[in-house]
Amino acid sequence: MTSTQLPSHPLSFPRQYARTQRFTLGVPRTFTVSPDGARVVFVRSSSGTERSHALWVLDLTDDPRERLAADPEALLAGAAEELSAEERARRERSREGSGGIVGYAVDAAVELAAFALSGRLFAAELRAGTARELPVPGPVIDPRPSPDGRYVAYVVGGALRVTGADGEGDRALAEPEDAHTTYGLAEFVAAEEMGRSRGFWWSPDSDRLLVARAHDRAVRRWWIADPAHPEREPQVVPYPAAGTPNADVRLYVVDLAGERTEVEWDRERYPYLARVHWSADGAPLLLVQARDQRTQLHLAVDPSTGATRTVRVEEDPVWLELLPGAPAWAPQELGPEGGVDERLVRIADEGGARVLAVGDRALTSAALHVRAVLDVGADDVLVSASAGEERAEPETGEIHVYRVGERGAERISEGVGVHSAVRGGGVTVLVSARPDAPGSVARVLRDGAEVAMIGSYAEKPVLSADVRLVEGGARRIPCAVLLPSGYTEGDGPLPVLMDPYGGPHGQRVVAAHNPHLTSQWFADQGFAVIVADGRGAPGRSPGWEKAIKNDLTPTLDDQIEALHALAKDFPLDLGRVAIRGWSYGGYLAALGVLRRPDVFHAAVVGAPVTDFRLYDTHYTERYLGTPQDDPEVYAANSLVTDDGLVAPEEPARPMMIIHGLADDNVVVAHTLRLSSALLAAGRPHEVLPLTGVTHMTPQEQVAENLLLLQVEFLKRSLGLEHQGFNTP
Repeated sequence: MTSTQLPSHPLSFPRQYARTQRFTLGVPRTFTVSPDGARVVFVRSSSGTERSHALWVLDLTDDPRERLAADPEALLAGAAEELSAEERARRERSREGSGGIVGYAVDAAVELAAFALSGRLFAAELRAGTARELPVPGPVIDPRPSPDGRYVAYVVGGALRVTGADGEGDRALAEPEDAHTTYGLAEFVAAEEMGRSRGFWWSPDSDRLLVARAHDRAVRRWWIADPAHPEREPQVVPYPAAGTPNADVRLYVVDLAGERTEVEWDRERYPYLARVHWSADGAPLLLVQARDQRTQLHLAVDPSTGATRTVRVEEDPVWLELLPGAPAWAPQELGPEGGVDERLVRIADEGGARVLAVGDRALTSAALHVRAVLDVGADDVLVSASAGEERAEPETGEIHVYRVGERGAERISEGVGVHSAVRGGGVTVLVSARPDAPGSVARVLRDGAEVAMIGSYAEKPVLSADVRLVEGGARRIPCAVLLPSGYTEGDGPLPVLMDPYGGPHGQRVVAAHNPHLTSQWFADQGFAVIVADGRGAPGRSPGWEKAIKNDLTPTLDDQIEALHALAKDFPLDLGRVAIRGWSYGGYLAALGVLRRPDVFHAAVVGAPVTDFRLYDTHYTERYLGTPQDDPEVYAANSLVTDDGLVAPEEPARPMMIIHGLADDNVVVAHTLRLSSALLAAGRPHEVLPLTGVTHMTPQEQVAENLLLLQVEFLKRSLGLEHQGFNTP
């Protein structure tokens, strides 16, 4: 195949989609509201194609104005940004593909912000609007001011250090004993799977910190080579594959003189340090989890002695989900009379629902499926939630913001869409995306009334997604359906492209416009595109998510149920059905053509997990146990084992397998083992290796051509070569 077969236009959607990083550039994000309600801090790049983000402040005066608080171009004097290997790894874990000031931390008053830029430490005085470099050793990772604004703690070379906010008195508080040890950083599974990206936490009094120590000597080493550069040494990655040792994680209370006290808990039984919360509303609070994730403890810490006290034990026969913002302490005003333990804010699976609870009291019902705690106030808790199993009417793909208190839950977001919020000082920043308009809108509310909007510089897509949000089949599977622009019933049935993620933690059916743009582009090439979130996907109920324990095939069964159900209402040609996906979606695509070739006639398989023995501990063991205890479960759910393909059905269907050779999350061994097994079984397939590409595909030209190559493959495989590219 030659490049002349793949037309590329400067203003094509694939090029625009890649250049704008999925239309995320120029969008304001990472909001913080000052406790006095006087300003909102955020990051944003200067245009829809500029990758370097700057730090901004919105002053909430009578005439609200935005102003630039820190400009990477000025701070680096025009020099190119340089990232350390540690910083690149952190960004890979958070799927951060842009540059400049991608994150920051503030003091309690939101007057001082600290951030790392090109491995150097900077501080910005947010009231004055000035920024300066602090002279410290680098490369700096994750700087965080103390609550009183007098100090900044940061990590360099695996050591936790602290300096004065004036740049004086820099010193180490905890230094690694050897090359296998780090202080103040999240270990791999915490950052990749637990949603914990931090490794140190300031005390409310700014006099000491909780510091995580990770020691990975026992963790299995993998070597990730770059075959395009055989002269380079392989990258050595400590990767805790399922059933193998994790990093040893401990926690210390460290004062500003470097004196430390170890925090004590049963680490053998509860090795996962999942959450740490330290506020003025109570003692330091930990959430520690058993390796099988069926038991977890909420622990209160005595910072003077390191002793812990069990506040609450939670158990679940399947698994316990970790969710953002919880646990936390509620202020005294919100909690009932009694001990501090009754002020524990948590998200729990109780009575078949995912509820917000304070102490023993559930404040929400099965009408809501609580997804995150956004803020804990004196009178209420701000949460994001979707409609639960007992919803009054379908709200397919919608996520709303609720204020929850003693009198129940009150929705503060309005209209069909996906909403989130940040709150402080009587001010709420409400961010809303809707299915009928591109991008998102950030509104600033005071006492419920809009006082400002934060501008977005995002580009307008060259196409518009016409998404139909429906429920399919007896299980009422959430689905999004997209047809070609201008399609009429007289045009006849359409070949089908299933476009799922379809697995845990990956909701694709959302009531927003931009997430469906790529699906619309595929639709405009002549397909009916279906996105379905079956069992295992988040956002509905604990039972829905946990239906895949020890058996991932319901995720495939629900794709098929949705397809057949929607064929009754949409013009679907069930004789020409393809499936594409990335990561778990790639696994699902391969599973479809290998196990159900009667339904699926071609597959684009991106970065697939093919042998679950090669994927990480916290994710894989939650669903499948360990390879030692449950080898038959691993064999049944994998695509390949040491004996070859697992339960393939005839006839063989064409597959295009795509994988980045630098992927340290789903390593390329998954694709190589699948390809080898397919070859041994005499099954034709194509492999597209991406040199230098990780689990993300941020490179503009690579991302663009990937879409074009997929369309060419799908049309060829389904006998649609005569259909040209229909839209830009």
